[in-house]
Formats: sequence, C-alpha cells, structure tokens
Amino acid sequence: MRNIYKLLSVCLVFTVVSCNDAIDIDQPGRLGADNAFQSVNDLKSGLLGAYNFLDTTNEIGYTAAVTDESFRGRDNGGQNSNTQNFNINSNSGYVFGVWSTNYGAIGMANRIIAAAETLDRAENPDLYDHVLGQAYAIRAFSHFQILTYFSTDYTNDAALAGLLLTEPTSDIFASVARSTNGEFYTQITADLNAAASLINGTDADTSGNKFMGQDFITALRARMAAYRGQYAAADGFAASLLMNYPIANQAQYFSMYDDADFTEVIFSLERNRGDSYDNQGTAGGGWAGSLWAFIDATVGGGPFMELSRSTFNIMDGTSDIRLPRTVNLGDSSIDPTYTSNPNFLNDDVLIVWKYPGSDSQPLMNDLKVFRSAEMLLIRAEAAADANQLGVAAGFIKQLRDARFGAPQPLPAYTSQTEAFGGILDERRLELLFEGHRWVDLKRLGNRGNRAIDRDAKECSILAGCTLGNDDFRFTLPIPLTETTANSAAEQNPGY
Repeated sequence: MRNIYKLLSVCLVFTVVSCNDAIDIDQPGRLGADNAFQSVNDLKSGLLGAYNFLDTTNEIGYTAAVTDESFRGRDNGGQNSNTQNFNINSNSGYVFGVWSTNYGAIGMANRIIAAAETLDRAENPDLYDHVLGQAYAIRAFSHFQILTYFSTDYTNDAALAGLLLTEPTSDIFASVARSTNGEFYTQITADLNAAASLINGTDADTSGNKFMGQDFITALRARMAAYRGQYAAADGFAASLLMNYPIANQAQYFSMYDDADFTEVIFSLERNRGDSYDNQGTAGGGWAGSLWAFIDATVGGGPFMELSRSTFNIMDGTSDIRLPRTVNLGDSSIDPTYTSNPNFLNDDVLIVWKYPGSDSQPLMNDLKVFRSAEMLLIRAEAAADANQLGVAAGFIKQLRDARFGAPQPLPAYTSQTEAFGGILDERRLELLFEGHRWVDLKRLGNRGNRAIDRDAKECSILAGCTLGNDDFRFTLPIPLTETTANSAAEQNPGY
C-alpha cells in the first residue's frame, strides 16, 4: 500500500473533527489537542488526519451534474435530478459536502498549528517545520476552496467568502460572521508564505506529489491569481511549474487516470484500497467513479450518469486521446440516430471512463488537484488578458498537439473574446470531470461568450437548458446546517 494508507491507522485517532457545521470543531468527549499532541511525531500523525479530510468528489460531482459535463444515464433512478434541473438549495448534499469537508480540514490544521506552539521544536526541527508547513498549506487550500464555491465574485475583495477560522474553536454555538474575499486572500497568502518557509521535504512519508510541497504552493498561487484576474503573477507561477512538469503525451495521459503515470501531476489526493474513502459514496467522499456508476465503468455496472452528448460530439471522430480516456468506447452504445430516437436514453449510452479504478478497486482513483495542463491553460488566459492573441493560440496548440498525438492547426483568434472562448473550449475537454467547468464559466464565461452548453435532446427532458453566467446559482448557498447553528452566517443572494 502507498504512504497515506500505511499510516492511516496511526492518524485516525487524531481525526477529531466531525462537523455538522463549520464551527462545530471541538465536541465534548473528543480527544483534546493538549492530550493528542505530545511529540513531533504526534504532529505528523495529526497531519495525516488533516489530509484525510481533504476530498474533492463533491466539487467534481456537483460540477459534472450542474453543467454540460454529464447527463442522466440509462440506470438513473433520480440521481442528480435536482442539480441537473438547476434546483440548488441549502439542503443539497453537494453543498454540505463542500462546506464540511473543507472546514474539517481547516479545523484539523488549526489544531496542529496550535499544538505545535506547545511542543519542543528541538526534538526534531526538520520534521517539526515540515509538518507545520503542510498544516498551513492545508488551511490555505481549504479556505480557497470555500471562497471558490461560496463567494459571488472572485475579483471583488469586498464580496463575502466564508468563515475565516485560524484557531481551534471550542464553543460549538459561537456566532462567526463571514469574512470578505480580501480578508481570505490575505490569510491564504500569509499561510502560503509560512508554508513555503517551513516545508523542507526531509520526511519521505509526507513528501511527493500526494503531499503539499513547494510546487503545490506555487500551483495554488497560480490558480488563485488567475481567479482574481492578476494574470502577470499567475503567468509567472504557471511558467515556473511548466519547467519541471511537462505536458503528458498520449500514452502518459491515458495512464495518468489509471494512477500509473505522474508526468504532469503536481498534486493529487491519494485513494487506496481499505482507506476511509474506500466506499461507494457520492456525497461526502468515496470512489470518484461512483459519481457515475454503481458497480464499475461498464455497461453492466449501473451507469446512472453518463458523459453529455454535447461534450462527446466535440471529440467524436477525432484522434483526441481525451475521448477514449473519458468514455469506455468498447462498452458504450453510441447511437448515430440519437437525435431522432425517442428511446435515446436506453440506446445511446456513453459510459464514463475517467475513474475506472485502481489498486484492484473499480471506480476508485486518485483525485488530480493540480496538473501542468492547467498551468499551460492559465498561461493562455494570461496571454489573452494581455491581448497577446498569438501567444494564447500557441499555448492552446501545444496542448492540442499533445492530446491529438500530431501537430494541430494554430487557432486564429481575432479578439480577446475569441481567445477566451477558445480557452474555455479547451478547458472544457482537458479538465473534464475534475471539478473546473462550473467555476470556469462563472469567472470567464462572459469574457469568452460561452455558457452551459447542453445537447438539445438532453434539454428536451430537463427543466432548463442553460444558466446565465451571472445567475445566482453560480454561487453555492451557505448550508442550512450552518445558518441554523450560526446566526451570524449571512446567506448568499437568491437563496
């Protein structure tokens, strides 16, 4: 077994957070930090507990269902019907999952940071620094995830984000008001600076692309700067990573989603047989592939969600390696007459193959959080923002050359709108089922004249076909569990 699973049995005693809401962090009868952390090695075990909270399946599942990535499958029994019909509310399992998962990680990181102050660094200074630095990085990442899903406007420092928590909270009935984006960005930057000064890679058990190292910090800085529209900084961070993480060729790309190649993986969340995410859970963590199928990624595996026809049609008939990596072509039923077939739900079956399984467990795969392809696309955004349209086109061509396995035409953008539209089109395919599409349309849809693009046949049996990129549902509601327990947590507009 790989590193996290080897040490999971040790760290579980430190996984002391089980949040019904963000401020429910220190529950009566739980093991307190003073007793839990008595040595630097205890901090290391606590760090693994913090990693155990990190999960992006809710972000992936919500994005796939609410945008043009997925459509109801042949064996669908009502799964995702509300989300597909844009009925988003504060009781949603996805909403609660994003909120509680990230605040669970923040709560554990806060315990580690607070406990470190009570310990003797001289006991093992390198390990002490390395663990503490990763705790700061986890807190930064999770706060950024909260901002990403619960803020109305990433570029507006005055907009509300979430609850900014930087120390263990003992009063589960405390009222904590939401902080602004600007306050979040300031704290995230401070945490990343602290992490960068401390993480040293000296501990083999907590180093590598499954743990937050210096490259993770740079990647998060790049994404955060891009979301804020600070493209000069974003371009610099992304360019520095691309020097060490090349774009995968077709074979490497295909193997990456079998967890067998890490050429362009900067950071991923490891999933192993027998760990706490080894379950068929679609809201709260589990096998990522179980967001689409009940048993496995085959026609007999209960495909209740499939690849959307609109996305399939873009890749159909091409040599784009992203098609066979996304769809189990050998087991799917591709109906050429689906547009006129009244029984297309049963006859046109596009089985998702991005998370087929690994470690002898169907549907369970590592979750790719940062890849070099995203960094290349961030560079394209930066070039388009600077009106360097030819440069932006060159970055898109570089990615398409790799994915098609042969040189592709250079895009010809005549305006920034065309360039951003082309970038969104490429992000749609490259980052498919990795939790980006909803965020991308929210932040760039208007700049690129793109919106949720569902197939007409799919739209015919849904309540709605698209959403305006400024619709309030491009921001998640604060979960009902939070607003009920915390009267100071202001709800987002429209909910």
